[in-house]
Amino acid sequence: MPGPRMPAWGILPVTLPAFTITGMWIVYAMALSNNHICPVHNWSYNQSCDMDGPSSCCTLDHIPLVSKCGTLPPESCFFSLICSLGSFMVILVGLLRYAHLLERLGPSLLNTLGLAAGWVCAAGLTMVGNFQVDHAKVLHYIGAGVAFPTSMLFLLLQSILTYRMANTRGQYWTGHLRSVLTTVAFFTLVFSGVFFIQESFVLQHVAALCEWMFIIDVLVFYGTFTFEFGAISTDTFLVLLKASRAPKSYKGESSLSSTAHIHGHVEGLAMA
Repeated sequence: MPGPRMPAWGILPVTLPAFTITGMWIVYAMALSNNHICPVHNWSYNQSCDMDGPSSCCTLDHIPLVSKCGTLPPESCFFSLICSLGSFMVILVGLLRYAHLLERLGPSLLNTLGLAAGWVCAAGLTMVGNFQVDHAKVLHYIGAGVAFPTSMLFLLLQSILTYRMANTRGQYWTGHLRSVLTTVAFFTLVFSGVFFIQESFVLQHVAALCEWMFIIDVLVFYGTFTFEFGAISTDTFLVLLKASRAPKSYKGESSLSSTAHIHGHVEGLAMA
């Protein structure tokens, strides 16, 4: 008899993008109001700005990259908080997704890789949020270099696993949606990286826009897990608990089997 369902878990995947996207735009608004960045619709940049010039003067230091929005206080404090809480929710969503797939598909290498990719991404995101680019550039870029590719890998693996688990038309449409989101994430990530290293102000501004699109796209992807998480039950957690104990049980059974084999061999020699 199946255990009772726990539909409240379906709220978690929606909470992650709702909280994080809202928080990121609040950080952007704070940085903009403090003249730490220029607006995303601005395409006019200068090599330098005079101290007595207009406060709206924009240089490369004012391009609205996500990291730039959270570089200086007070918005940097809020940026760190959002990244830390967002990382925790990513870990939790990744674990529940792993458990749900484990219950439906059984042990799978792709599922394990998906869990690892999600958790490594969360670690990188924590570094991005707590090591600001203007104060700890190397650590910040290491965190970004870890978080962005692993989040892309997570999306790819989860799209594949969605098709593997699909049995109904609605589940296949969920797979199609995730495939589209994965494709958008891939191109925006590539364009962001390519344009970021260019000297052109316009291309670097495009890189900032692509970075925003990539992050929002990934968060929307996480939100689609609400379709499956509404079906999580106590059995899901029991499967996860059994899986965590499986290596020990297997080891114990293997030891008992080896012991029995040795005793049988000794008895056979004695009878001979």
